[in-house]
Amino acid sequence: MTRALSTAHDTVADTVRVEGARILATLIRTVGDVQTAQDAVQEAVLAALSTWPVSGVPPQPRAWLTVTARRKAIDILRREQARPGKEEESTRMLELTRTDLPSDADVHDDLLRLVFTCCHPALSPPTQVALALRTLCGLSPAQIAAVLLTTEAATEKRLTRARQKIAAAHIPYRVPPAHELPDRLPAVCGVIHSLYTAGHAPADGPDAFDVDACAEAVRLATLLHTLLPDQPAPAAVLALLLLTEARRPARLDASGAVVTLDRQDRSRWDATLIARGITLLNASLLASSRRADAYQLQAAIAAEHARAASYAATDWPEILRLYDLLMSVAPSPAAGLARVVAAAEAHGAAAGLALLAELPASPRRHAVHAELLARAGRPAEAVRALTASLAGPATDAERRHRLARLAELRDLR
Repeated sequence: MTRALSTAHDTVADTVRVEGARILATLIRTVGDVQTAQDAVQEAVLAALSTWPVSGVPPQPRAWLTVTARRKAIDILRREQARPGKEEESTRMLELTRTDLPSDADVHDDLLRLVFTCCHPALSPPTQVALALRTLCGLSPAQIAAVLLTTEAATEKRLTRARQKIAAAHIPYRVPPAHELPDRLPAVCGVIHSLYTAGHAPADGPDAFDVDACAEAVRLATLLHTLLPDQPAPAAVLALLLLTEARRPARLDASGAVVTLDRQDRSRWDATLIARGITLLNASLLASSRRADAYQLQAAIAAEHARAASYAATDWPEILRLYDLLMSVAPSPAAGLARVVAAAEAHGAAAGLALLAELPASPRRHAVHAELLARAGRPAEAVRALTASLAGPATDAERRHRLARLAELRDLR
């Protein structure tokens, strides 16, 4: 690949990643159909890949892609036969011939419409996630399948059915009225949090993090908070993601091995992200009269870790209290395991083991069980539990960490 071709491809990729959802959102409003808009944007990207290496990258890549996508949409609409609503189509055609860019305010409105269309309650939660990852993040069906732990073929079918349902049910492309927001925001926040969780702790594979997925989640959370600054939930989700992201640089050493929280170099934590996350959390709690939801509680837990100058200085009783609240509001296996760890830190291994007995088996449960058994002076049982953890899915970094820990435990027997 020549240098010019490589530069052009990189510029297309960067432009699509940053601006693709914006272009798509406005185009959907104009053409009134998700699939047509996606096809037009895709054709515009292909045109850029073939044109820019020859003619050079245009001074305004976003403008070029926007105008080209509009023209491609016109071509697609003209190819379709016997379209109903000719008067409406004529209006759309006129709109698509424009060469100017929409204002930032219009783009923000279009993006918010797209977020809520993807997360309409008529769609199932997995479909909401799949559609949002495809339209808002530009992830391929294969990438979405990896996030949802399903097949690429199943993802393709789910996306097709979602577009068909949006069209057949006439799901409106709009921001819901204020009285509907409380029922709709949880789905939007859930999609964003699911994307970050998938990137921050992938189910398996060679990488400990999917940095692109994490970055996309933070971008979407930032966008949602920007568009709905007075709503507590978007602020809480963004706070949680920033506080978690702040610690990511210290979670692996130079060789890529996992560094557990008690051994992390806290000077590598991003103080700017921590400060911003805590500010957002406080604003969110204030806006909700301090009646915390699941995202606020998770962010509060992350904030407690971020405030501690060292592992020993961590306020584990407070973290345990927050996990108790979280399990009463939104119980989950991940929160249950984290509560076990907090109980062990606050009150000893026996307290953790008692809570662990209530949780179902999983590779990570086995790993936590092994650590608590080791603390309780039962290394032989700890070896068996950690060996069981290796039978399930894990990233390469997690597997290497467990194998190294297994060797240490065997030496203790």
